Amino acid sequence: MGAVLVGFAIIGVVVAAGYVSARLGVGGPGARTALNQVGFFVASPALLFTVLARADVAHLVQAPLAVAAVGALVSGAVLVAVDRLWLRLPAPEATVGAVASGYVNANNIGLPVAVYVLGDATAVVPVILLQLLVLAPLTLLVLDATTSGRVSWRLVIAQPVRNPIILGSAAGAVVSVAGWTPPTAVMAPLEILGGAAVPVILLAFGMSLHGSRPLRRGEARAAVWVASAVKLVVMPLVVLVVARFAFGLDDAAVASAVTLAALPTAQNVYNYAARFGRGEILARDTILVTTAGSPVALLVVALLLA
Repeated sequence: MGAVLVGFAIIGVVVAAGYVSARLGVGGPGARTALNQVGFFVASPALLFTVLARADVAHLVQAPLAVAAVGALVSGAVLVAVDRLWLRLPAPEATVGAVASGYVNANNIGLPVAVYVLGDATAVVPVILLQLLVLAPLTLLVLDATTSGRVSWRLVIAQPVRNPIILGSAAGAVVSVAGWTPPTAVMAPLEILGGAAVPVILLAFGMSLHGSRPLRRGEARAAVWVASAVKLVVMPLVVLVVARFAFGLDDAAVASAVTLAALPTAQNVYNYAARFGRGEILARDTILVTTAGSPVALLVVALLLA
């Protein structure tokens, strides 16, 4: 338990440093965007390549990936059911709400949590692969269909291929499966770049919290609270049941899966909503509410499963 608290403290200090930096105007108005781009296009792909190149990829894509998939799908289904019975959102907004209920922040928060709390950077890899290779294309497909009445397969197919995190992960997976050990001249610079991923991501995330004003009057507050509750409460409970009773994972694997399920909603959800101009407020506010509530959810998970 002590190690978990230390891990949260490390993450919290770096996020706080990012927030203070934004308040003080360090780096100017474009600092957060620059850090996000460096983390997304350079540091995170390098980190995931080096991690996967040394990992047992076959093990990663079995039970952990299946557990994450069930958790995400059930959470989305719960939101859809509540929407049918009560919220009555238009189809695009209901889609955004469903995705926000089960799409976790596996990169900005998941990687630091995996490194400093779980002590295993590979723990988050199945979730990243599931979301970027399966959930993201499905989300784009449904949003495209519900907003335009047609489906752009080019948009859906190109999304994963153009994502540097997917490309870095895929390259690392190929190296692992092939049993090849890259020379030091290849791995050493990638390890240096990958080492910057976590601090850069956390600093950018802290900066993003500055100036946020969620849940303004007149906006879809009920849907935001429902999506946030599903994300922070329902999803971890579903993953707990599935991991322990359906897949029979050991205590460490269960704790890892539930911890990742308690992460906040990913910023990607807002990007998808903004891409189609629907459900943007719902996505933004759910991200902010779950980001604020996730540390509590993570501490509860740590206490219950320690």
